[in-house]
Amino acid sequence: MTRLRIRATSAYYIRGGSGGLLVDTGYAGTLPAFYRAIGEKKVALRDIDYVMATHYHPDHAGLIGSLTGKGVKLLLIDRQKDAVHFPDGIFARDGIPYEPVREEEATVVAPEESRAFLVRLGISGRIVPTPSHSRDSVSLILDDGDAFVGDLEPLEYLAAYEENAALKEDWDRVLSFRPKRIFYAHAPERILPETGERIEIAR
Repeated sequence: MTRLRIRATSAYYIRGGSGGLLVDTGYAGTLPAFYRAIGEKKVALRDIDYVMATHYHPDHAGLIGSLTGKGVKLLLIDRQKDAVHFPDGIFARDGIPYEPVREEEATVVAPEESRAFLVRLGISGRIVPTPSHSRDSVSLILDDGDAFVGDLEPLEYLAAYEENAALKEDWDRVLSFRPKRIFYAHAPERILPETGERIEIAR
């Protein structure tokens, strides 16, 4: 796994045995910063077979259209189909050049089909819905213990959200797979204790 810092967003490149997957991209207009980030980490554009967004907010999906225009394929989770054009109006309002997502060219999979898809890339894991941040939000959880959760509210802040049942449900789902490390888009990674026990979240 390679972390790519693209201005304010952390994206992650995962090299599988037979392909590479990029998780999130950064804001539109940051393509030079993206190229600089992959260059510093010795990742070539040709190494990236697929790109996916944890959700279609502007700072996560802004470069998807540019990357697919250069040959990277889009992995789209079925529940995200209605959200892919959410950033369009924001970029138009701000006058930022933007390549819209061409969802008709995407490989669309349901969460329950994600393991079989990832196996084709030589990646062991699954993609699960985590919609407390936005209805289209998903998290990628690898069998090696790495979990990529995008903008899911950090685990350590849960005590401040006593009435947020949806957030608790998302974290219950993520933690049920016993991850070892949590990777966020805008927060430091969280290393979980290696106790072999499931972490319980107080209600």
